[in-house]
Amino acid sequence: MIVALAVALQLAAAAVPSAAPPGPLVVKDAMRSVSIPLVAGENGPLLRAELMRPVVPITVSHLMGDRWMVIVRGTAIGVEPGVRFAMVGEERYQLAAAPELRKGALYVPLQLVVEIIPRVAGNLAWDPERFELRAFSTVARHADASDTQRVGASDAPVVPAGQPRAAPPVVEPKAVGHQETNASLAPPTTHGTLRTRRLVVVDAGHGGPDAGMHGPIGGGPQIFEKNVTLTVAKRVGAALNARGVAVKYTRTTDTLIALDDRGRIANDAHADLFVSIHVNAANPGWKDPGAARGFETYFLAEAKTEDARRVEQMENEVVKFESGSSAQAGDPLNFVINDMAQNEHLRESNELAELIQRRLGRVHPAPNRGVKQAGFRVLVTAFMPAVLVEIGFGTNPADAAFITDPAHVDEISAAISDAVMEYLKRYERRVSTITGVAASGGSSERR
Repeated sequence: MIVALAVALQLAAAAVPSAAPPGPLVVKDAMRSVSIPLVAGENGPLLRAELMRPVVPITVSHLMGDRWMVIVRGTAIGVEPGVRFAMVGEERYQLAAAPELRKGALYVPLQLVVEIIPRVAGNLAWDPERFELRAFSTVARHADASDTQRVGASDAPVVPAGQPRAAPPVVEPKAVGHQETNASLAPPTTHGTLRTRRLVVVDAGHGGPDAGMHGPIGGGPQIFEKNVTLTVAKRVGAALNARGVAVKYTRTTDTLIALDDRGRIANDAHADLFVSIHVNAANPGWKDPGAARGFETYFLAEAKTEDARRVEQMENEVVKFESGSSAQAGDPLNFVINDMAQNEHLRESNELAELIQRRLGRVHPAPNRGVKQAGFRVLVTAFMPAVLVEIGFGTNPADAAFITDPAHVDEISAAISDAVMEYLKRYERRVSTITGVAASGGSSERR
């Protein structure tokens, strides 16, 4: 049932749609605060939900057509412009006002942010008197998702709005065609281990005749993406091995693996996660391309920005090096996005991407360019949570030096492996919570 006060607030604004909306909305936690402007909509005040990001981990994703998804701490809320309801799994929530699309940006009703998101995502409380949405470090229903969370921290189990799929069986890596695997797997460590032995596929981007980007711009020691990604991928794998996670590499030598084959390698191995490592390159048409810096992590969805489309095109160009590629005709992206939107892959991938960005932000001196989405072919055929990490701009001298320095490579690799471990532990808590409810006879019927 919709909270009466939130509805009253929304409907009061609807009575005078031409009047200035209340606000701004203040979103805050113990350390940060952000003011979000409200705009007048036809039936009440609207706002851009992604402006909450400095305080709340939130992503607004355009899937296809009129379908949008607001993802908060792993919970996906489906909305459509002009439609006065929101979907969380199979639960439908009535909206007092319909979302609107303005200049390509999604504006959602205030009610969605102050009532529905706190209800399904947790860790948030609405104070109508102060017109504040407050984020808390812990709540009974959800684990802490703040920046201060540490791997293995003791917190409340995460109970997602939609039940996660059962984890696939984990098998030891085996060779797949011309694919190479790690020769040995380190035994599980005795500290902070997972309850189930998990398998992560680590993909070193490019390889063989496809060198990827090369730089930096303006002189200095030249680097090639295929070499950097292989070094980082091996160190990420080694760090995960040391913590009891089985690792399979798409390549361990300077060889070309078809983009579509990389995801299939993960599928054939029944992997739990797929992580692809890449190095970014500036657009030569930019005003000062050599100055572009930063790290970003992508998950599979329709690209929202021109820059995301640029990176998508750049990383997908490897198909020109593939002879007899197994790529099928037609674009499977729409089919895969539709499949992901109906299960947990989209939100799970988003959560993993958020964790990687947060961990890299602790060690990387360049700007955090955030979590983004694009239609990377390397992610299309990986039917599991999958991300692509751009660890820096090889075209920038400072980034190039950082991502090739052995000490900093270790820091980057440790950050990515820490994020993977944090994600896997959260996932196990979610699975154990659902399993426990089912065992006790509670309502945990799989949707």
